[in-house]
Amino acid sequence: MVGVNAATWGIAGLATFGVIARPWNFPEFIWAVVGAALLVLLNLLPWPDALAAAAKGTDVYFFLIGMMLLAEVARKEGLFDWLAAQAVQWSKCSAKRLFLIVYVVGTIVTVFLSNDATAVVLTPAVYAATRAAKVEPLPYLFICAFIANAASFVLPISNPANLVVFGTQMPPLSEWLRLLRAAVRGRDRRNLHRAAADAAPRARRGSRHCRRHAGVYTWRQARGSRDRRDGAVVLLVASGLGRDLGFPTFVAGTAVTIMVHLIGRKSPMPILKDVSWSVLPLVAGLFILVEGLNRTGVLPSLAGILKAAATASPQITSWIAGVCVAVASNLVNNLPMGLIAATTSQAAQVPAHVTGAILIGVDLGPNLSVTGSLATILWLIALRREGEHVAAWQFLKLGLVVMPPALLLALLALAAVSS
Repeated sequence: MVGVNAATWGIAGLATFGVIARPWNFPEFIWAVVGAALLVLLNLLPWPDALAAAAKGTDVYFFLIGMMLLAEVARKEGLFDWLAAQAVQWSKCSAKRLFLIVYVVGTIVTVFLSNDATAVVLTPAVYAATRAAKVEPLPYLFICAFIANAASFVLPISNPANLVVFGTQMPPLSEWLRLLRAAVRGRDRRNLHRAAADAAPRARRGSRHCRRHAGVYTWRQARGSRDRRDGAVVLLVASGLGRDLGFPTFVAGTAVTIMVHLIGRKSPMPILKDVSWSVLPLVAGLFILVEGLNRTGVLPSLAGILKAAATASPQITSWIAGVCVAVASNLVNNLPMGLIAATTSQAAQVPAHVTGAILIGVDLGPNLSVTGSLATILWLIALRREGEHVAAWQFLKLGLVVMPPALLLALLALAAVSS
């Protein structure tokens, strides 16, 4: 049994390393899928259990497909170009003002449409805006990644991992806001600003160029904007009714895609071709790897330890849990880490503020590395499509500046409101 457990942990560790480092430039999903397949082929995880584990992510798959379809329709209809023009116009060709616009819009999109929407939808718009303003794009693109995680615990719908952490024990919205609003205020946004703004050059004195890019756009862009808003309305209504977000988002994305192409009398194949389908096997592979770890018996043991610690000292336990989950989210990704944390904390029946600390770790912790969250991985994929590349070490250097202070201040604020 010890050998079986060691093999499972070894495969999971190597698969995680592959996702992080991408040896030989193989895509992230290859390593997750190969790791999951090895667990099944070596009889470390029965294939029915592997299929059941992958099926746990069905709502996430639907959500991602719908969001990616909406993003591709918006791209093809020119919505990103329109947003870029508006951002450049509002910024008046000021790099600092453009930075603030990206920050504010990123926060709003994350809070109400989820961090994955920020990664998939906002990143291309920000890239287009920086090219129009003739500034270095990477500092502004980093804000998309950081804010997608940092603002993702404001509402339950802001991050699919939030739904995973609480599961069927989701608190009422009023209790959610009471528990986490202090943590929101406790985030040190100046660290986020300094980390990326230090790298941002001033906009070139090309005001005429900027104004030309902020010109008039056609009816196609306006139509794309309306279709995208319709998708947002569906998502908000579903969340308000307490329904799963995945299927409504999938229906909205599919309906918008069909409607736009019927009106334009064109084939949807370019849209389907450009969707980043590789993210789906990546997520499925991660779910299967987590199930393999669960079968080693480590999660029941962790639940016992967590329960004893929470009973003895709930405040200290919340600090330790938040920090440990934040670091671990960068090792296995925060979505499977959310599954692990949910299984452990629900079995241990910990107090609400301990669960809140775990949630903060799941949502803020991923700002340390490129593999911390699904949103960051989607952000990387979006960057590659625009011809931009961010190395793991490049992200880590900024993550070390951004994540630890924000995490500690958020946990401190949570402790204050819970005491």
